[in-house]
Amino acid sequence: MDELRALLAKHARPDMTSIIEDVLVSRTTLGGPPTPSMSGTILAFVAQGRKRIALGERVYDYRAGQYLVASVDMPITGNYVDISPSEPALGIGLVLRPDKVAELLLAGDLPKPAGTPEGLAVSDASPELIDAVTRLARLLDQPRDARALAPLIKQEILWRVMTGEQGAVVRQLGAQDSSLSHIAKAVRWIRENYAESFKVENVARIAGMSESAFYRNFQAVTAMSPIQFQKQIRLQEARLLLATNRDVTSVSHRVGYDSPSQFSREYRRQFGAPPSRDAKLTLQPAL
Repeated sequence: MDELRALLAKHARPDMTSIIEDVLVSRTTLGGPPTPSMSGTILAFVAQGRKRIALGERVYDYRAGQYLVASVDMPITGNYVDISPSEPALGIGLVLRPDKVAELLLAGDLPKPAGTPEGLAVSDASPELIDAVTRLARLLDQPRDARALAPLIKQEILWRVMTGEQGAVVRQLGAQDSSLSHIAKAVRWIRENYAESFKVENVARIAGMSESAFYRNFQAVTAMSPIQFQKQIRLQEARLLLATNRDVTSVSHRVGYDSPSQFSREYRRQFGAPPSRDAKLTLQPAL
């Protein structure tokens, strides 16, 4: 882990991008209060530090030597714990692509996942997974080798996770007719149309599920009802907009609220301050 920490500290950028496609590197020195963000669909491996994430009523802690899988892009609240400039949080993430998961499902003849797993999961990393992650991080020092070898190591990392403790969570991402893939369709629609009112039965139809099955599976994955999910998206979008537009009434209408007073109440309940006084949002994804 010492080698991995040194590599991540060396190659971390403010925007978390790296020379390797779909690989993110994070270095954070300040804890601060919990902040809202979107999780992304990601495998996040922690090399140093600890982070706490809340999804609805569920709370997830993950620390050095553990990884988090987010199989759906969901509104979360999180913060780093017990870190400092001398002991920063260090992490490396791999964006999860359904087509890459599907390729391994076919090639590996893995069983189709049953049931509906939670959208977030945390596990200890196996020695084999830590080794593969470290070899991927070494390629950050070797751009020429990275072009040829990074796709192979990323595939190995994905395979280790798909055949590990949280394999079902990731395998559902690549199964075309899994319950998770149906819920992901609904999540995308709500994110793209968050300012619009909707009936649950209509979104269930988009997901290709009965209303009762959709509602049950949506809560299993996201720990929220569809309406609660939409409200979280609206409030997060509003906070971003308020960083550049201090007109609370216009922002409230833009994100779908008919009543500015209701918007202000829900905003204060969510973020601890009214929209007129809240500070600019600093996003912290699952990594």
